Amino acid sequence: MALNLMDLQLLESIGLGLGLGVAAGFRVVVPFWVLSAAALFGHLELTSGMTWLSSTTAFVGLSIALVVEILAYSVPWLDNVIDTVALPVAAVAGTLLMAIAANQLDPFAQWSVAIVAGGGAAATVKGLNGLTRLVSTATTGGATNLIIAGVELVGAIVISLLALVAPIVMFVLVLAVFILLVRFAIKAFYRSKKAAPEAE
Repeated sequence: MALNLMDLQLLESIGLGLGLGVAAGFRVVVPFWVLSAAALFGHLELTSGMTWLSSTTAFVGLSIALVVEILAYSVPWLDNVIDTVALPVAAVAGTLLMAIAANQLDPFAQWSVAIVAGGGAAATVKGLNGLTRLVSTATTGGATNLIIAGVELVGAIVISLLALVAPIVMFVLVLAVFILLVRFAIKAFYRSKKAAPEAE
């Protein structure tokens, strides 16, 4: 029973970290802001090293950073420049968020999972978002970028909240999406190999 409980807690931690990592891929500040708000209002207990997030100062600072981030993504062309810088920042944020969530693991396992899962999820999502925005800018002159920015913001907030409320659901969702992406990549690879001989 104790082992099952530990497994469940580990799944919840990984689900929380994955969800926050994905959210960081949409918006770097949002998952930290959600964590800060949840801790400040007593809905989440942070580890001793992260209690600073539950302070009013941290929440106000993150709120200002969030407003700046929202405004920056509202400016056409500037959003593409920010995406370039935000990719490595999102990867670092995703890694940190997963490390916070998976703090019950030993340090090696904690940071291994954090880098691969948290950082990987954030970087993948940020890369796809950046590509979508780049295509939008090239095809519409940035006319639809504001819509994309709004969807990303709402997505980051919803995913962060879902990760806090239902981390196991988030774990299953992220795993399912990963499996679908891998299957799609494998099918695309085999199609390209079949098309190559025909082209010759």
